[in-house]
Amino acid sequence: MSYNKLIKTEADYEKALKRIDQIFDAEPGTPEADELELLVALVELYENEHFPIEAPDPVSAIKFRMEQEGLTNEDMIQYLGSKSRVSEVFSHKRNLSISMIRKLVTGLHIPAEVLIGASVI
Repeated sequence: MSYNKLIKTEADYEKALKRIDQIFDAEPGTPEADELELLVALVELYENEHFPIEAPDPVSAIKFRMEQEGLTNEDMIQYLGSKSRVSEVFSHKRNLSISMIRKLVTGLHIPAEVLIGASVI
């Protein structure tokens, strides 16, 4: 049973996911592998339209990177300014400035588009 149509409804989506499960281990170069590649693209298109993922909050992104790197609030002073400024940013009382964003992009490699969000002053 081959699946070869656009996914327009929740029922179509569920059917496509079931078919992906059935042919997930298809050998490369086979018709099933081609079908799998097409289905994954169709599912991704449907999910992007119906289940969009919003960009993370800039502060959440910073805290996530801190966790990844084992950094503390004190380590953030070099990027955000003073200890009180770090506290203000993390409590959402102060927005990130362009200068802070540049330092975070350069130093922690957090994408600018994530940091910019709606918080730039």
